[in-house]
Amino acid sequence: MFASLLLARAGHEVVVLEQDRLAPAADVEAAAASAFRPMAPQIVQPHIIMARCRALLLERLPDVYQGLLDAGVVEAPLATQMPATLADTATWPGDERLTMLMTRRSTIDWVLQRAVLAEPGVTLRGGVRATGLCARPGTPPQVTGVRTDQGELATDLVVDASGRRSPLDRWLAQIGTRPPARWWAECGVAYFSRHYRLRPGVARPGPATTRIAQFLDEFTVILCGADNQAMQLVVAPLAADRRFRALKDPAVFTALVRSMPTFAAWLEVMDPISPVFAMGAMRNTLRRLVVGGAPVVLGVQAIGDSVSATNPTLGRGVSLALAGAVDLVDTLAQHGDDPTAQALAMDQLIAEHIAPYYEDQVTIDAERLAMLRQAIFDVPAPDEPTPDPGRPPAGSHRVTLAQLRNAAQFDPTALRAYWRVMGLIGRPDEVYTDPQVVACTQQVLDQLPNGSLMTQPTREQLLAALTK
Repeated sequence: MFASLLLARAGHEVVVLEQDRLAPAADVEAAAASAFRPMAPQIVQPHIIMARCRALLLERLPDVYQGLLDAGVVEAPLATQMPATLADTATWPGDERLTMLMTRRSTIDWVLQRAVLAEPGVTLRGGVRATGLCARPGTPPQVTGVRTDQGELATDLVVDASGRRSPLDRWLAQIGTRPPARWWAECGVAYFSRHYRLRPGVARPGPATTRIAQFLDEFTVILCGADNQAMQLVVAPLAADRRFRALKDPAVFTALVRSMPTFAAWLEVMDPISPVFAMGAMRNTLRRLVVGGAPVVLGVQAIGDSVSATNPTLGRGVSLALAGAVDLVDTLAQHGDDPTAQALAMDQLIAEHIAPYYEDQVTIDAERLAMLRQAIFDVPAPDEPTPDPGRPPAGSHRVTLAQLRNAAQFDPTALRAYWRVMGLIGRPDEVYTDPQVVACTQQVLDQLPNGSLMTQPTREQLLAALTK
């Protein structure tokens, strides 16, 4: 939907093929109630519009941005994310660039769908399943259209926005291309989430735009605000840890959340408005259609999760999707009717704008999974020791996101560095190696006691909650 709006407004004729028949919902709450789809289970999981996505919306789709605000989406300036432990809460120049939007994914989709349906130049065809590509032979082959269960559709360009389960590799093999370049790594965690509504007139532990993420010894739990006084809560344990499968039961989910004082306080001021939604373990993936400096196919571009899917606990997917759509439109504007130049330019933009966040997520997940597996299953640590999430080694010239997260509880420089990475405003490697960021992180963490900064349930309390 991002791509169709941007392409149509750039003068292209766009046909969107959607295999589900998605009738427009009457309002935001009706959209939320009907959001779950087996082919897109991530829609009901917690979402945030991070700073980079917000900036692109303001620049490229300001009417959609206003539509989100009109639908109840809430701006969350950096000041709303400052913890009580932070002594310096003054506003710094540039803080406005770190503002997020708090919303449910279903509300994003509802606003976008209304914009797409009203957009001249976009035809939305629901209930149509794409089954393959039409192509002219060549080196590389040139795609000329899409095969569907309702016939062929001739096109100048096919945009694959079909997500992390994209059949693109299989379709490319069918028309005789070289294989695209593919990378993947396990996220390793499952996701159990529930939506709530804040009770009116009740004193709250924090602002409605709160985002609290606790990466505990045996699982992760995240609470974040949303639109229209909704709140989103997710528990993410190791997918292989069978104890947590009981979280599908709302009573068990509540018991576990209540075992943590920070989140128990929030349960007292909000009511559940959804069942518990479960989603299985995902992979971090990256696909590139240029290999060895040459395109494997012409006339096809991929965006969003079809290019790169990453662990949703950091909330990067929507931002990377819009970034890819913007890059696609800019590439077509610059390279016109030259499909080879288009392919090479898009691949370069993927290398600059997408791949660094895939690589960062792979590193983050590898370190986190090693810690969880050792804590839960007593799996030996890998030969290469993973960085201590508490503090960087003495003399280190680099920090990790986990170390930044801890230091951000106390230091304003670390706080802004953390949200630059989280908001996709700063490239991870540049932030993690910034001398000022490394120095302040080292100084803060050297003064902290060993152990988690978060209060968490004991093993006995955890098992008691999971056997409710």
